[in-house]
Amino acid sequence: MKTNTTKATTRKVLIIEDEGDLCLLLNILLDGKDMEVDHVPTLAKAEEYLLQEEPSMILLDNRLPDGYGIDFISSIKKQHPTTKVIMISGVDVAAKDVAMENGADAFLKKPFTKAELFQSVSGLMN
Repeated sequence: MKTNTTKATTRKVLIIEDEGDLCLLLNILLDGKDMEVDHVPTLAKAEEYLLQEEPSMILLDNRLPDGYGIDFISSIKKQHPTTKVIMISGVDVAAKDVAMENGADAFLKKPFTKAELFQSVSGLMN
């Protein structure tokens, strides 16, 4: 008889990121840490996903092929007010202030360390 080892505490995490390497790295780092990780490469795909699912957390890149993640934060928060959003950006330092004003719960500047990622994620998940 097979027993279900998935804990009730498993949380769904959505990564909205168009860089395949970074996506893979985030997936490897987060998957299995009581998190079920999904990934979409564009804001349009994220909108479709969010109509079906309610993730506990979203890791959101700022520069995406079809727009800026920073502009998408308010629609995430409107649709899913309890979902935590971590904005990821490597280009514009001023993006942090705007992201936080738009409702982001945390900000990671690229490149970030594994420790910084875990600190942000665990801080928001608890």
